Amino acid sequence: MNKLKSVAIAAGFAAAGAFATSTASADELSLAYFMGPKHPMNAGVMGPFGEKLAELSGGKLIVKQFPGGALNKVPPKQYSILLNGVADIIFTLPGYTADVFPKTNVMGLPDLCDSAFSCTEAMQRVRGELEKEYNAKVIAIWANAPPVLITKDKAVRSLEDLAGMKIRVTSKSDVPIVEALGASAVAQPVTVINQNLANGVIDGIMIDPSAIGAFKLFEPANYVTTWFPGSGSAFVLLMNKDVYNGLSDEEKGWVDAAASTELSLGAGKAYDAASARGIGAAKKNGNEMIELSDAEKAKFQAKVDAVMAELAKKPVGDTTIGAMISKMKGQGS
Repeated sequence: MNKLKSVAIAAGFAAAGAFATSTASADELSLAYFMGPKHPMNAGVMGPFGEKLAELSGGKLIVKQFPGGALNKVPPKQYSILLNGVADIIFTLPGYTADVFPKTNVMGLPDLCDSAFSCTEAMQRVRGELEKEYNAKVIAIWANAPPVLITKDKAVRSLEDLAGMKIRVTSKSDVPIVEALGASAVAQPVTVINQNLANGVIDGIMIDPSAIGAFKLFEPANYVTTWFPGSGSAFVLLMNKDVYNGLSDEEKGWVDAAASTELSLGAGKAYDAASARGIGAAKKNGNEMIELSDAEKAKFQAKVDAVMAELAKKPVGDTTIGAMISKMKGQGS
């Protein structure tokens, strides 16, 4: 477990003719993430959590950020560094270790939601159930916007154009969808996709539009197909369970209050705004924006519907994918 660090902020005093020393301290929580500090999720969720915690505690419980992979350079290992106590709090994508979080990764399947905010709302409907998948205190759980398809050498204007292409996906749950469309799915962390698209290791990237700006994907890209089957990818902000349990009741209360539903919904809103900026960056840098016709979308949808009919029957924990989708949509209990 990573011990909280004490930062002395007070001095001694004299009382009743005797000298005593009082040392008030601010407990410092380390927060690790692999993106740079200018990533939209710093302003959207990590910064607001730290600010709210400092406000609620009067500066007695604070967050120190370690961005840019300072504590871990390999994004799929983020959950491991939390469990091992390297960091007190981590930002990660459950899709990087999809088998560990099967219910969470139902988010991302097609037709669940149409914006980062609505995808985040869907996750809040089942938050209690999702939290049980984590051996950690869940600070926030949210999603980004549904994906676009970013390509370099080949424009995707039709279903047939996808045949044989190597498409980067975020999560294992994306694989059957991409393969049903005739492409090959390659799971890769977001930190390598700019270079891999530039070098031809992959032919395209299935990702939400915010990444166009956040990871400068407009540089290697030439084309953006603005609709692609899928919903937002899931994200979490987690605190080490032992660290949380080691807090006083008062400190736990501050953390719980800062880890509100509003924090998660705010992250969804931030991703929608970042997605709009990403599309703007693609246009500004000369990427061709490809809008599929309704007839072409119907071809994609027919392939997706056939796969989803089978996926809905598959178990995830003590339920099925279909049942989780219904609950996320607010259609089931």
